[in-house]
Amino acid sequence: MSDKIVIIPTYNERENIEKLIRAVMGLAVLFDMLVVDDGSPDGTAAIVKELIAGEFSGRLFIEERKGKLGLGTAYIHGFHWALDRKYEYVFEMDADFSHNPTDLARLAEALVNGADVAIGSRYVTGVNVVNWPMGRVIMSYYASKYVQTITGLTVKDTTAGFVGYRRRVLETIDLDNIKFKGYAFQIEMKFTAWKHGFKIVEVPIIFTDRSEGTSKMSKGIFKEAVIGVIQIKLKSFFTRYKKAETSLPN
Repeated sequence: MSDKIVIIPTYNERENIEKLIRAVMGLAVLFDMLVVDDGSPDGTAAIVKELIAGEFSGRLFIEERKGKLGLGTAYIHGFHWALDRKYEYVFEMDADFSHNPTDLARLAEALVNGADVAIGSRYVTGVNVVNWPMGRVIMSYYASKYVQTITGLTVKDTTAGFVGYRRRVLETIDLDNIKFKGYAFQIEMKFTAWKHGFKIVEVPIIFTDRSEGTSKMSKGIFKEAVIGVIQIKLKSFFTRYKKAETSLPN
């Protein structure tokens, strides 16, 4: 058993899930994996369970939920699961290879070297996105600028979904008080960690849009993020944040 676990929410990812599991399990740095599947009708969970019963017993786990309950609630479920099992480093990433599994080691290194939150960032060194239409690149980039302007958050890639947390961050944040389910969830988690005073480091990555499976992006998710940013900022005026102690030494 590793002290590091990667949480993967899934809904209809049969084209990608086995390849992703094998890619993560084959890394030189040891990671366990938790798949949180929202009742995928395409058999995603069955593939994972077959791998659990076979070569990845003790390192690969699955939590199955009934119905499509949202990205944010999947991660919150996974965070609680990981905390209950005493993992020290908890990572989140997409199932579709838009996040390169080899970059997990770099996020882990940032945490081990003293960061509390390590973000796989598309925008910390410019714009590093592959296979997105220009319109979506511009929308995503300026969405982060919008979040920075409204909230004061200094993170450049505020909607990033490739993130590592030290255990103490997830223990400090009131996870059950995190409101949003879509991309606003990613913003709310980073903003809350920042307000608690945790050390956030952005690690540059190259983001590559999925080549297999279907994107889960929708107008509703985008609208939630736009309106949610204002709600997150307003909520902060009435919230007391326990300040984190100085980051652990290297």
